[in-house]
Amino acid sequence: MTQGSHVHISGRVALVGADAHSHASRRLKESWAGLVWLDAPEESIIPESLPTVRLRESTTLPEGAFRIEVDSTVVPTITITGGPFSGVIYGVEELVQRLSERSPTGIRIADRTLERTPKLAYRTFWTWDHSTNWELNQVGHQEIGVFNSYGKPSSGFLADYRRMVDFCSLNQIAAIVIYGFFRDSHGGVIAAQELCRYANERGVRIIPGIAIGAYGGVYWEGNHPYNLATWLDKNPGYEAEMERGVGFQLQDLSFPLSFPKSDYTRTACPSEPENIDWMRDAISWLVETVDVGGINIEAGDYGVCGCARCSARRGERETATRRDNDAEFWSHADMADNFPVLFDAARAQRDDLWLYCELQWDNLLDPAAHDPLNTLPQGGIYQHTFNRSYWNRARAELTAADVASLPTRTNVIRSQFACQWNGDERTERYAFNAPDFAELAKKSAAIGMQGLTVWGEPSPYHVSSELSYLAFGRFSYDPDLTWDHFIAQDVAPLVGGRSEAEAFICHLNELDANARIDMGRLRILQHEALDGAKSATGDAVRRWLWLADRASQRLYMGY
Repeated sequence: MTQGSHVHISGRVALVGADAHSHASRRLKESWAGLVWLDAPEESIIPESLPTVRLRESTTLPEGAFRIEVDSTVVPTITITGGPFSGVIYGVEELVQRLSERSPTGIRIADRTLERTPKLAYRTFWTWDHSTNWELNQVGHQEIGVFNSYGKPSSGFLADYRRMVDFCSLNQIAAIVIYGFFRDSHGGVIAAQELCRYANERGVRIIPGIAIGAYGGVYWEGNHPYNLATWLDKNPGYEAEMERGVGFQLQDLSFPLSFPKSDYTRTACPSEPENIDWMRDAISWLVETVDVGGINIEAGDYGVCGCARCSARRGERETATRRDNDAEFWSHADMADNFPVLFDAARAQRDDLWLYCELQWDNLLDPAAHDPLNTLPQGGIYQHTFNRSYWNRARAELTAADVASLPTRTNVIRSQFACQWNGDERTERYAFNAPDFAELAKKSAAIGMQGLTVWGEPSPYHVSSELSYLAFGRFSYDPDLTWDHFIAQDVAPLVGGRSEAEAFICHLNELDANARIDMGRLRILQHEALDGAKSATGDAVRRWLWLADRASQRLYMGY
């Protein structure tokens, strides 16, 4: 029956579409556990007196879009229609998280029709397997690096990424890029297959990260035909002649990076046809073997082959002077020549993959850097990476006209800041990055970018990360969202109220902004966080205790 602007549902409820939408139906039943659910086939006749929830997919809606219709003319009927892959799941989450509330006798639901479409289609977490720490009760956590071994138990890969998938599914984050996707040490193909099965059921795309002739090949680590070290051991003449030693330094990071030589740093010459044929076959094997949601492809960013063939092939399109000093450690010409081959290999297997092409760092406002890219295939997702200082420039200078003039049609921004790759010795890995993510999403939408990628490695147990990820999910789906609405709707319920949210964020900002804080002030922050915990209930207590611990750690260290 209808009560004012709400519909009330109690007792028995028919659920249509449960077989086709297993995770969405499971979430409904878990969230509204007090109802008696009766699964009904799509064409079944349902008694007129029985409230009904219908789950339907529509290919006329974009991926991730949904429509919720509440009809209370006779008995309550709720129809959730979603775009392919994730739309129904997002619609269910909107219904159970925001449009409904428990009543003493059942569920009250806002009597309305709501239709939503993601403004940024491509909303992605970027991760390395070794430094993704979402399962906290295991050994082997790492926090930075690109050529790291894997130190967790073999079960750690699935333990970490299942938790991340669950969070993404709940919060409209569409995809997860994983570098180090295949390792013998964390389960190889079997673990990769299981993760993709788990993620696909929950509407989250798993996107292995690879590099053309670098980063270990398609199979990052292990005795496998598509592991790069294995390939080069068998074909030593195919190794690259690097222009300089492996490694780089980021100007936005206050300490030097280390790149120890190992199998991880080996590189194959991108002008050797046999290497590209091997990469093409590896891509075909990947898509045939594992039900991935896409592939993130780059040229590697720790050096360029300078052999005579490579220099001649790049020719006037790209001179070595572009890589002098610390300007660039990659070749756009290499991407332009070789990405189309790998793109076609993946598309030959499936036409629904998200195929990211990484166009590397801090050059979006440099037209000369993009001259070689006119031949890149339409249908690719072209990813432009910003470090902190370049973002500060792009925020002021980058316009919709600049984006429209790019030779690539589908473009996204990737943030290489608000993470462990920038800042002082603490980095911004555990900082309150929500304002940056909100601003990145708004800027991306305003200038015609079609997606945003941010780092997602730390667990949302860290409340700064949790709130930052929520901001990424909310603002990238709906950049028109206001900050005040985000605080009121998403943050306040987590910490006990609106004034509590403002105080919590104020404390986070103060801790982040100051590498050294007076001991007396730290004690005040610690005590105020403990007072917040005493006043809170439920999971808000944990969040305030986490904040108190953050201040306590600073106290213990003496600054």
